[in-house]
Amino acid sequence: RRGEDAGQLQPRRMICSLANSLWLAGCAPEYARFRFAAHRVAQEQEAVLRRILSENADTDFGREHGFSSTFSVAEYQRRVPVRDYSEHLPWIECAMDGASGVLTRDPILLFEPTGGSSGATKLIPYTLALQREFQRGIRAWIANLFSHLPELLGGPAYWSVSPFNPIHERTRGGIAIGFDDDTSYVGGWQNRLVRAVMAVPAGVRTIADRDEFFYATLFHLVRARELRLISIWHPSYLSLMLCRLAEWGGRICFDLAHGNLCSADARRAREVREALGCDPGPETYARLWPKLKLISCWKDANAAAPAERLAALFPHCRMQGKGLIATEAFVSLPLMDREGAALAIRSHFFEFFAGGDDRPQLAHQLERGARYNVVVTTGGGLYRYRLGDRIEVSGYLGECPLVQFVGREQYVSDWFGEKLTDAHVTQIMRQAFGDLGMKPDFSMVACEIESSPGYVLFLESNDSGEKVQRAAAQIEAGLRANFHYDCARRLGQLACLRAERVKNGAALYLEEAARKGRKMGGVKPPALDRDCGWSKILAPAERDKI
Repeated sequence: RRGEDAGQLQPRRMICSLANSLWLAGCAPEYARFRFAAHRVAQEQEAVLRRILSENADTDFGREHGFSSTFSVAEYQRRVPVRDYSEHLPWIECAMDGASGVLTRDPILLFEPTGGSSGATKLIPYTLALQREFQRGIRAWIANLFSHLPELLGGPAYWSVSPFNPIHERTRGGIAIGFDDDTSYVGGWQNRLVRAVMAVPAGVRTIADRDEFFYATLFHLVRARELRLISIWHPSYLSLMLCRLAEWGGRICFDLAHGNLCSADARRAREVREALGCDPGPETYARLWPKLKLISCWKDANAAAPAERLAALFPHCRMQGKGLIATEAFVSLPLMDREGAALAIRSHFFEFFAGGDDRPQLAHQLERGARYNVVVTTGGGLYRYRLGDRIEVSGYLGECPLVQFVGREQYVSDWFGEKLTDAHVTQIMRQAFGDLGMKPDFSMVACEIESSPGYVLFLESNDSGEKVQRAAAQIEAGLRANFHYDCARRLGQLACLRAERVKNGAALYLEEAARKGRKMGGVKPPALDRDCGWSKILAPAERDKI
């Protein structure tokens, strides 16, 4: 690139190199502390727990559970029972109403929404202490990443951290719901460094129209020839945008050439036009982003297949799994030199329960190959909180377990990050059928991922098509009360729920369960099935699509 284009590009490269290098320098000390802690896991975890308890001893929760006189892990476990979100809810609601010192000494900065198990959406309290805990995990990851792939330092990155949600809400007590910016997890002065290297400006996130949001995101990504890193959550999110290139390529080239959304870049417009002249696929993306080195996304459980399809489109760069990061806690961080993700032992206090065992195991007691349910204690006010995620231990870094996410503890359908649970879907369907006076012989919701992915209501009923449509609409509205399902719908990752009539639904379901080796006498068709492909099994070829 020569002339005025090279003159524009060189300062950008220098800014990215400087900002990324400063970020790496700021992250390196935490990475060193993490590596040291990996060889003394029990002591590190005890120190994390003591810090959380001492900082929150003078709170309503702390006084009720005797934090000030709790001096050991065993005493803490004796005084505080394991609880899920609903059991934490009385304290959380007090904090939502604006009361201070309920769960944490730190004031609550905001409540971050996430999918609920038996209800629609959970609101997770977020404090400075919790932010620091997330930062410890993020900084160790970034330092490991940049030190193993120094090429990442020389260009911009695309960071998609918080879900697209332009609606700003507040609790009854006036506390904000949701982050304002995609870099908020990083925090502090490093937040400004991340902003300096973002390929897509943070302001794009506030665009309310879905198509315009996608267009602006894709435009800025295509504009960034020097793009080095893409960090997203579900791999289908990127695939969904790339599908729009054929439709929007001409408009993108025009806007690049004429400077409609940025300064004009005629040379880049020509490069993009030439790249889009190829058949969509690996060659196109290699020409658009020749210096892309890594894509970070979910690769475990139901995200494995979409991640493989995305990797096939980008053979010229590496794919790295995210590890396990929940709204409530930063559980594990991926490492370039290890298989599996390292438990974030400096972030939170962890306990683990093997299936059917009521005795908690601590981080230094986990066994290779075993599977555990995760329980966390965080600086955000969640104490012995049942996270609902299951992990498998794949190895160790020193004494630190390397873990892999294998699924949700509860029965959850989560193909695109929607996190639907059987309990929630059961509640919605019961309400809809009751309101409409329907008594179907068989009803089940499941995802179909072929062609246009979306959930299907399989229904065996003599009710009219109009009534079935009303039931489907009410169930869809109930599903969209779940924050993550609504996000997937607004982004177009999932189509609207549709209804299909079936015949002999229960019998067909039981036959399929028996074919998979389950005892038919113990099988109960659920309201929600997390497998796909049920259209071909439950509904005959002559089925009625409603």
